[in-house]
Amino acid sequence: MSTTLEGRVALVTGATGALGGAAARALSAAGAAVGVLSRSAETTAAMADELRAAGGDAHGFAADVLDVGQLESVRAEAISRWGRLDILVNAAGGNIPAATVGERSFFDVPLDALDDVISLNLRGTLIPIRVFGAEMLTEPYPEGGRSIVNFSSMSSRRALSRVVGYGVAKAAVDNLTRWLAVELGRASGGRLRVNAVAPGFFVGEQNRALLLNPDGSRTERGEAVITHTPAGRFGEPAEVAAAVVWLAGPAASFVTGSVLPIDGGFEAFSGV
Repeated sequence: MSTTLEGRVALVTGATGALGGAAARALSAAGAAVGVLSRSAETTAAMADELRAAGGDAHGFAADVLDVGQLESVRAEAISRWGRLDILVNAAGGNIPAATVGERSFFDVPLDALDDVISLNLRGTLIPIRVFGAEMLTEPYPEGGRSIVNFSSMSSRRALSRVVGYGVAKAAVDNLTRWLAVELGRASGGRLRVNAVAPGFFVGEQNRALLLNPDGSRTERGEAVITHTPAGRFGEPAEVAAAVVWLAGPAASFVTGSVLPIDGGFEAFSGV
């Protein structure tokens, strides 16, 4: 079965982050036209320029994944430009420092901060699917059908210290992924699939200070992560992106409702 994404149209939310950006680059390299979406018009345009410079068909959309009206405008423009939507990658999300447990106790974490991080990660996945998903149920379907790929996290599957709100939100994303795999699979005759990737530990701007010291050596938390990762290293964004491309394409046409760990074995290891 073909592994190319030629002729397909993909939309990536959170496309200017480390993992979302890697997914956008990989989808473009595989032949898909790519809509890159983030809140910053400047960084979104820069990413689209980068993909076009590499020979891809790309366009930037500045929008907030929590704003239905903005996403509806993106949908109208994307359909006008390309006439279809085959792949939706929900990479927008992240943690909020005020919603973490560390210097403060769980009982002192502001409820507003917990609401914010849950909204960003859960509603920031659910709302784009609501806005763009109906377009993905239209005939004709490409070979292997269409695909929605959500971003989960190891924190949804194992209790990780500090990130209580983020872990709760990503656990909900896992449930949403499986529920929609059933609902949209039935609605499409099995031709719209819904899966998620669950990255392990990857160094990005948001968590760099937690994992690495200024000199590049690992912090105490970074050492603990590597000790519990059989691969013995942090992941590379391209490794998550390769899984996204596979789930998005016809080679994964019988895969739906899965939450795929990309974690170097972190989930498999008990630490003993």
